Amino acid sequence: MSIIVRLFGAIVLQVSALAAMSSMAMSDDKPFRVNTQQTPAVYPRKTTQPFRVNTQQTPAVYPQKTTQRICSLDPIEDLLPPPQTKTSNSLLSYLAEQGFTQNKEGSWVCYANDPKKEGRYFTLFKVKQVNSRLIASSFLDEGSLIQGQENRSLDFFMMLIERHTNSTKENRQGIRRYLQAFVSLVKEGKIRPTRRGYLFDQPNRAMVLYHTLSSGNLKGTGITINIYLPKS
Repeated sequence: MSIIVRLFGAIVLQVSALAAMSSMAMSDDKPFRVNTQQTPAVYPRKTTQPFRVNTQQTPAVYPQKTTQRICSLDPIEDLLPPPQTKTSNSLLSYLAEQGFTQNKEGSWVCYANDPKKEGRYFTLFKVKQVNSRLIASSFLDEGSLIQGQENRSLDFFMMLIERHTNSTKENRQGIRRYLQAFVSLVKEGKIRPTRRGYLFDQPNRAMVLYHTLSSGNLKGTGITINIYLPKS
């Protein structure tokens, strides 16, 4: 009888041990729970300072524009400074800055290199004061204008007209258009050389003519303006 009781107690203990092990196994099989209440991420604080633009920009550097002189048909000559030569107190001394030189006769001349013949130079422009007049010429070698001579002739004539007449700015604009048309007609051969003068400025009694050369070594023609200097 006592043996039966002991066996029954042992069975009860085994059942209790199995129940405890089963309970521990079930607790280990519970799913892993994730905490959904996450701590908010901390980001660096955004500054509210305005965006600054550097206004101190490096100034752009542009090539210096060279002023083209009337008596300078070579681009290298345009880069040279005016000749530092002593000139007389002539009415036309300012022409030295344009590349002109004064000869022994007192005339101011511009020499050009002959593009057809190496080492040959000829007189391209010439101006001289004769009493109360200025006589300025643009010479055509054998009746032809060299490259650039057409526009430079206009600049040459208009410089003299602006400095030595009483013409207004509006009047000079009309004079330039007239002389430009005259030179173009000479270039196209539509005006023949003659001693006839064409009046282009009535108040100053200024005339222009296209003529053959009667003296000198240059064989050709010339466009000449004749300006009466205003009385001081």
